[in-house]
Amino acid sequence: MKAYKNIIIDLGGVLLDIDYKKTTAAFEVLGYPDFGSMFSQNKVSQIFEDFETGGITEDEFLNNVIQLSTLPVSREAVLQAWNAMLLKFRTESLLNLTELSGKYNLYLLSNTNIIHLRTFREIFTRDTGKPTLDDYFRKAWYSHEIGLRKPYREIYEFVLREGNMEPEETFFIDDTTSNIEAAIELGIRTHLLKPGERIGQLAF
Repeated sequence: MKAYKNIIIDLGGVLLDIDYKKTTAAFEVLGYPDFGSMFSQNKVSQIFEDFETGGITEDEFLNNVIQLSTLPVSREAVLQAWNAMLLKFRTESLLNLTELSGKYNLYLLSNTNIIHLRTFREIFTRDTGKPTLDDYFRKAWYSHEIGLRKPYREIYEFVLREGNMEPEETFFIDDTTSNIEAAIELGIRTHLLKPGERIGQLAF
């Protein structure tokens, strides 16, 4: 088997602890009884897909979400509920990145949005004292900035092209099954990170 040169790494659930249930519970309190069917780890409705691919602005997203509530709700309450899922960075995994960067080309590939990007950057600096997560990588791709989103095949074609990577020389780590399926179809080697597993446990 051909040795790989590149490692593409997901953010949430791999480097950053997240809990979708916290955001679901927070929105249910605000008057969204079916929020879990609109947004979860494995499924998102159109408004969230549009937001995570940059198709709508932050204001448009917040206004649309506010209108969906069965109760009066403020912009600030929606922001707090939306950010509730973001917990803390896995500092031991960040140390692993430093080790891996001496052997491989590291890339970050994340489904995210402008609100979460702003928030997890604040969490990163709080947890590490460092200015930016992006410094660990040759390139960081965020879905709302490139207009593409996992699990669709097009995003993997994009990163392979942009990074000048061959699929058989590339290893992809993600915590969501659907996200690795299209990567596998393109010939990218993958690892599904299981709950409780850390990238430092993987054999590189």
